[in-house]
Amino acid sequence: MVDASDKLAYFQAITGLEDIDLCTEILAAHNWDLELAIAAFTGNPNVPESSDNVGRLISGAVGLGLWAAGGVLSYSFGMLGLGGRRGGDSSASPLVQVPSSASEAMEFVAALEREYGSGMRVNFVSEGFMDALQRSRHAYKLLFVYLHSPDHPDTPLFVERTLGSEVFADFVNENFVAWGGSIRASEGFKMSNSLKASRFPFCAVVMAATNQRIALLQQIEGPRSPEDMLSILQRVLEESGPVLGSARLEAEERRNNMRLREEQDAAYRAALEADQAREQQRREEQERLERERAEEERKRREEEEAREREAREAAEREAALARRKQEKALSLGAEPEKGPDVTQVLVRFPTGERKDRRFHSNATIQSLYDYVDSLDCSNFESYNLVSNFPRTVYSPEKHSLTLKEAGLHPQASLFVEPNL
Repeated sequence: MVDASDKLAYFQAITGLEDIDLCTEILAAHNWDLELAIAAFTGNPNVPESSDNVGRLISGAVGLGLWAAGGVLSYSFGMLGLGGRRGGDSSASPLVQVPSSASEAMEFVAALEREYGSGMRVNFVSEGFMDALQRSRHAYKLLFVYLHSPDHPDTPLFVERTLGSEVFADFVNENFVAWGGSIRASEGFKMSNSLKASRFPFCAVVMAATNQRIALLQQIEGPRSPEDMLSILQRVLEESGPVLGSARLEAEERRNNMRLREEQDAAYRAALEADQAREQQRREEQERLERERAEEERKRREEEEAREREAREAAEREAALARRKQEKALSLGAEPEKGPDVTQVLVRFPTGERKDRRFHSNATIQSLYDYVDSLDCSNFESYNLVSNFPRTVYSPEKHSLTLKEAGLHPQASLFVEPNL
């Protein structure tokens, strides 16, 4: 976990406050929750600002640090929120990054395109300074920084002639990651203070060092021609080449060592897995034979039980069908003699067989179904009685109608239509 002294240092780095008592008071008021304290500070317009408390804005999203000898800036990754967590504690809370940094970078790029159109050839990344620095670190390149002062009289010519130079832009795009920011925006303004920019246009070359710090390798102030800029950047690139090359070689060596270890581990695992596979195959073969014997016995028992069950169910169905036919026949009563209130009904089956019977005209459609169910030639589980001219299906909702109401009096011809 991050201790109180770490949180205090981080809070000072992010806010720029140097008064330790004030920082301690703010953190304590927020229960030492770093993110809440930062959010409260940056979002509260009533927080007092003075030259002592906010004298120096910190670079990028959170800040830059100390000046070193020889004009080279050395900045702590920890202060910038890029350093590794102490003791490998994965639960340590990450530092809060100013959420507007990426949007400011995108707006800067869009503003240059609006102002200078296709004349802007340098490919500035549309992300915050810290993300751009990480991008350059992963690509083993230097970070080219341009601070844009829209109101400076030298700015338009510098952008058009130098940044717009195809030769210069191609060189930067090929060898650097380029980041730019307007000093009118929060991050660009903070960078100008951190880099102590005194003249514009202002450019710098920064690199992420391997000792958890950041170095400012070169700063270029005032208007410069494309040739001057190329000469300076080429010199910086030549001087930094061994460092970048060494970092690239170290990374390649780490990858090679890791690949070798992975190959050795893979060979060992393959041999072990081959032995295990042979043993597993032997066990599986034995288990397979046992399962086959058990399966054959199970199938034999199931088939025998199925035959017995099928015979039993068939007998039950036949008995139930016989009972139903008998019950239906009894429910019909005696067939009435011919008369004016008697309906003659002819029923045709799918087999071509015909059956006819007389019913009272006030008998229901259900009586016709009962009659069909009582016949030996009727073994349908589900069917409908249908008349042809016009076609009418006497479905269950019509079963309560009388023959006269259904238009089947004095005589009717119906078909048995099984439901598939």
